[in-house]
Amino acid sequence: MTSTTTDPHRTFHSLHIPGNPFILPCAWDVASARLFAEAGHPAVGTTSLGVAAGIGVADEDRETLRAMADLLENIRRSLPDALLTCDFEDGYGDDPATVVETLRGAFAGEGADLRIDGINIEDSARGRLVEPLALVGKVSAIKEGFPDLFVNARIDTYWTGQDSLGDTLERMRRYVDAGADGIFVPGDLDLAVVKPIVDASPLPVNVLASPRYSRGQFAEVGVARISTGSLLYRAAISAAAQSLSGLREDRPAQTANVLTYRTVSQLGD
Repeated sequence: MTSTTTDPHRTFHSLHIPGNPFILPCAWDVASARLFAEAGHPAVGTTSLGVAAGIGVADEDRETLRAMADLLENIRRSLPDALLTCDFEDGYGDDPATVVETLRGAFAGEGADLRIDGINIEDSARGRLVEPLALVGKVSAIKEGFPDLFVNARIDTYWTGQDSLGDTLERMRRYVDAGADGIFVPGDLDLAVVKPIVDASPLPVNVLASPRYSRGQFAEVGVARISTGSLLYRAAISAAAQSLSGLREDRPAQTANVLTYRTVSQLGD
């Protein structure tokens, strides 16, 4: 299991090396977080879709805050030395001061410190792109309140279907000026789109794991971080559905490559 130095925030920042991206697996419960950490990944994130699905609400609809906060508290208790970053959606509010208080109230650890080392915060709300000034205000306020927190500014142009490189780069410039520490542009992006984003960014660039490109290919264009997003959660429930389908079709249970009961039970210790 990966442990950190006495300055986890600095350690988390140092993972972001353009051209040598680390894989950020995104957990939806304590067991998945422990599994990813014990596999040697240097940091663990969360997936808002996995958390939302777990409590029966829509993703990106500001309904996951309590469940997300509880999850991070439980992961931190289980993995006290792990580097953790959180899917903070759009900050669960419109007003920057309210967003900061929400962050402090939901993720405060001992004293005034947060129990997380980073967040993603996005410039869309309820699936719709918003004006960049909204995220500019939130990023500035968060960095003023928590200067050591790694703030990954997520640009949702491509995610919401507005495939404009020009708008993406303009939003990036604004979020860089606001004090963001990283830039995240999710979507199934061509390398021909990723490269100019990386070239224009003074900050490390984060992308989603791709069905078309490997880590090595992203490294060649200068990516610094590859997030799994909701992929691992969707893969897990897809495998469960396939396993159940086999039973219904009168086939024996398929247990090859499935973790044993004892192994999974120990993830909760």
